[in-house]
Amino acid sequence: MESKRIYTRHNNDVSSRFPELMELPVPEGTVLDGELILTDDKGRPDFEKVMARFSVTNQTRVEQLAVAEPVHFCVFDILRYKGKDVTNLPLLERKALLEKVVPDGSIISKVKYMDGQYGEQLFQLCKEQNLEGVVMKRKDSRYEIDTRSWSWKKVIAYKKAEVYLMGYRKKEMGWFIGQEKGGKVVPAGVLEFGPSMDERKAFYQISKQIKVSETKDAVYIEPNRLKCEIKFRGYTSNGHIRIPVFERFVV
Repeated sequence: MESKRIYTRHNNDVSSRFPELMELPVPEGTVLDGELILTDDKGRPDFEKVMARFSVTNQTRVEQLAVAEPVHFCVFDILRYKGKDVTNLPLLERKALLEKVVPDGSIISKVKYMDGQYGEQLFQLCKEQNLEGVVMKRKDSRYEIDTRSWSWKKVIAYKKAEVYLMGYRKKEMGWFIGQEKGGKVVPAGVLEFGPSMDERKAFYQISKQIKVSETKDAVYIEPNRLKCEIKFRGYTSNGHIRIPVFERFVV
């Protein structure tokens, strides 16, 4: 009997870290695409918890976690069925095949989808529930391996905030950002995306005038002098901002 295997998008075999998925009722010769989910106390996907599971290598601990809090495999596509390549089938035909192949259960289920006419309402619900967003896909799209298809588009439900700039990394792009809490500015993460070259130059010029210290790897500036607006996906468990993206300076 063929053993089941689990691979990341980078083709790393992580089967040993998720023993709870080794007995999934999936036909031999079938390749599924999906996402592993663990939830927070409100039932929302918790990216940090899943990443923590990936980092556990001690097999005894792996087995304990598999029993205490098993991951859930949310399947959204199928690439092979009983040894046959089905990537050239239109999306809706692959979805129909998934209905036959994947039973919904405690550790596996199919990702639900909606017709495009309800897309705006679904996106609004995602924002209200603090979810990350939606993915739009053409109904007739094929599955394109190792390609960012123009037929699929991720729409992120970004949040926005104003943050203070507190310094920067010397060797690579990274601005230290902070938020005001309890009357003082505290670190809130590192901004790596968004600013244009002109905006970067302006920031570095201003930083020279308000620098307070530096190390071999970083420069620190007065933490309450310079602000910018960002968009971001949420907060980590330690209160840092997830994936901040620069929008504009706040003057």
